[in-house]
Amino acid sequence: MRLTQSMCTIAECAEGCPAPPAARPRLVKIAVVGGSGVGKTALVVRFLTRRFIGDYERNAGNLYSRHIQINGEMLAIQVQDTPGVQIHDHSLDCNDQLNRCIRWADALVIVFSITDYKSYELLSHLYQHVRQLHPGNAVPVVIVANKADLLHVKEVEPQHGLQLANMLGCTFYEVSVSENYNDVFNAFHVLCKEVSKQQTTSTPERRRTSLIPRPKSPNMQDLKRRFKQALSAKVRTVTSV
Repeated sequence: MRLTQSMCTIAECAEGCPAPPAARPRLVKIAVVGGSGVGKTALVVRFLTRRFIGDYERNAGNLYSRHIQINGEMLAIQVQDTPGVQIHDHSLDCNDQLNRCIRWADALVIVFSITDYKSYELLSHLYQHVRQLHPGNAVPVVIVANKADLLHVKEVEPQHGLQLANMLGCTFYEVSVSENYNDVFNAFHVLCKEVSKQQTTSTPERRRTSLIPRPKSPNMQDLKRRFKQALSAKVRTVTSV
């Protein structure tokens, strides 16, 4: 395994699965969202590197990437970590940075901790917020219940997360980032498969626009530029109508 790391980007190529030199891999963009302290960064790094590190500094929206092979096709996976979300006055406290990340993403992972009931209460609010930012777009969402190993301080029963995920129409995984890599991998794997399937069945024009270069680190300026371009396109469309 070859691992390359810079300040804000971890790029990993799985051993034995190098990116094809003659073709650019299909790009899949995933944003990981949830409350503070639920283990979002640990989840992302576990998926990328198979390693678990228990203590992280608060992130400022780091972008990570990896090449992965699914169904015989090499995919370029970009995973956007995000700051923790909170509820104020019964509404989500989502800043512009988080909203840009959600709009940027082809798929979402919503994370809560079984040791934090407030992070569980965020789920339905976050899901509705994602749908508002992706109107008319069935962007895939996976709900992940983290810290399944900490049963002695559990505040959320496993069936509650599963029931809510079923009600929202999302795939659900209960994982222990510290103890089980396979469950973490499966959560991202199902999203990659779903996005790849959607991109394959979309129009050629849409497929070409999805194959954008990987943003430089830090990536938020590039996201801001693409977000302004998208808004300008919408304004031109409304004006022409």
